[in-house]
Amino acid sequence: MPESIPTPVAPPPDILRCAYMELVVTDLAASRNFYVDVLGLVVTEEDAEAVYLRSIEEFIHHNLVLRQGPVAAVAAFSYRVRSPQELDRAVAFYTELGCEVRRAPEGFTRGIGDSVRVVDPLGFPYEFFYDVEHVERLAWRYDLHTPGALVRLDHFNQVTPDVPRAVRFMEDLGFRVTEDIQDAEGTTYAAWLRRKPTVHDTAMTGGDGPRMHHVAFATHEKHNIIAICDKLGALRLSDRIERGPGRHGVSNAFYLYLRDPDGHRVEIYTQDYWTGDPDNPVVTWDVHDNQRRDWWGNPVVPSWYTEASLVLDLDGVPQPVVARTDTSEMAVTIGADGFSYTRPEDDADALPSWKQGEYKLGHQL
Repeated sequence: MPESIPTPVAPPPDILRCAYMELVVTDLAASRNFYVDVLGLVVTEEDAEAVYLRSIEEFIHHNLVLRQGPVAAVAAFSYRVRSPQELDRAVAFYTELGCEVRRAPEGFTRGIGDSVRVVDPLGFPYEFFYDVEHVERLAWRYDLHTPGALVRLDHFNQVTPDVPRAVRFMEDLGFRVTEDIQDAEGTTYAAWLRRKPTVHDTAMTGGDGPRMHHVAFATHEKHNIIAICDKLGALRLSDRIERGPGRHGVSNAFYLYLRDPDGHRVEIYTQDYWTGDPDNPVVTWDVHDNQRRDWWGNPVVPSWYTEASLVLDLDGVPQPVVARTDTSEMAVTIGADGFSYTRPEDDADALPSWKQGEYKLGHQL
């Protein structure tokens, strides 16, 4: 088991929110078509090597960068901080931890000024910035809104072998846990962590990592998600739908999971809840509660548990993936001996016969 990450003496940077993700894609034209022509993100700027995209309500230069490259992966999980001085704090915080730290006064991408990029102790590439180019916020441009309009970047989701270790480090970075999934033995399978006053800016999901599980964009209402499904069907792109639509138990949000042309997972997300009070209670879910991942009790497809995107170091090299040693959530809930319940007092035979097979690998159709 890896050693715990020491808490730095240096204070962490004051993070406002998740701001953008830089994705490396292997076919820029195909990815542009998916994110712009299908999902409706707005092009702020583009060239032969990269496309800079934003959501309808955003005023900073971009929420997503698609960059042409040889291997599909994540180059940066990027956070905006409260002031320019927070970048000095980021340098001190991560330097004390012995992490690789690079600073670019002119920014690493277009539209973003002075920035710090690091590889954190968990192996993820993070960026912190304050200075940014403002662009037109399109909230009032209803003539440009599509039925499935994506209005905000909502969160990231990261895959890591040791969730408690990751949570302790993120708490040192100033994040707070909103919800988690555990079992009676104390194994933690996933945790949702926030800086802005919603359910999460990122989540730590247990699995082989470091990898990126998904990036999530918000819509205003669940009918916007249904419209996206209808559009995908009309375009004969229903195979891009991996899971959903449905409602999560965790976060209470309505969701849809899609896969882009490189297999990067994108969640469309809406209607979670306020978490801004200082005494906001942590919600803990039993890993065997089959309503934790889908409030309607629909089983999770195995690919959702096993597949994720590589992440890069600061030189663009894929980070090695370390195997999880704790029990996997898939194994304990839909594996050969797994059992999920709707009511905690139920036993394995309480699930109706027509439901039991859905939770066993090999029985899913």
